[in-house]
Amino acid sequence: MTQEQDWERAWLAKFSDGVARVAGEGARRQVMQGSEGLSSRSEQSAVIAWSQQAMERLENLLEERQCREVLTGCACQYPKEDLRDVRACYARTGDADLAHQMLQARFEAFLREILELEPAMVDEVVRRGWGLAGIKEGDRIIATKIPKSGHLADYMQEQDAERRRQLYCHCPRIRDALRSGETLSPTYCYCGAGYYQGIWQEIVQQPVEVEVLASVLQGDPVCTIAVHLPDPLRG
Repeated sequence: MTQEQDWERAWLAKFSDGVARVAGEGARRQVMQGSEGLSSRSEQSAVIAWSQQAMERLENLLEERQCREVLTGCACQYPKEDLRDVRACYARTGDADLAHQMLQARFEAFLREILELEPAMVDEVVRRGWGLAGIKEGDRIIATKIPKSGHLADYMQEQDAERRRQLYCHCPRIRDALRSGETLSPTYCYCGAGYYQGIWQEIVQQPVEVEVLASVLQGDPVCTIAVHLPDPLRG
């Protein structure tokens, strides 16, 4: 496995760069101490222990808004080229409702054509408000993450609430932590929130604020993020 293919090293690089950008090199050195040997090959317990300590150091050194800024910058990003038509439509019309409808249509096509879900499963996912587009409520989007696609069938069949939480998250670090009975600061979930922030910032070409409303790290059954649309889109 090369470093470019190593999820853990790639995430650590984004985290390190974010701390330096937001709070400077001194803070970066303090927060990142002990991470040098970590990779996707590392023992689960070592990664979780370091992550717990790093989040504590981060929250001791930085203000809450700065911590959130660092974590949202660590998110996996939806491909910008796949948002080109939505961005162009919004630039032409200024219609956030239409942009949202385009995202929802794209997500449902993904469920049918890529994941090849049965119509009843697609309907259930849409009913729950899961996925790319979320639900538009006035000046905000309420986005609930869909369970990790590779675990979706198991998640839907699982009856045990704790096991469902362990199957749900897209982040391998969180899945490992939940399986071992460990936890991390809820601030960590702003990494997942950054995925939705990136989508809407690309569409509207303006800064977008996000807020974690629920997460499996806090014991909730799902992860829900509010995307607060900037003032020019409201009304």
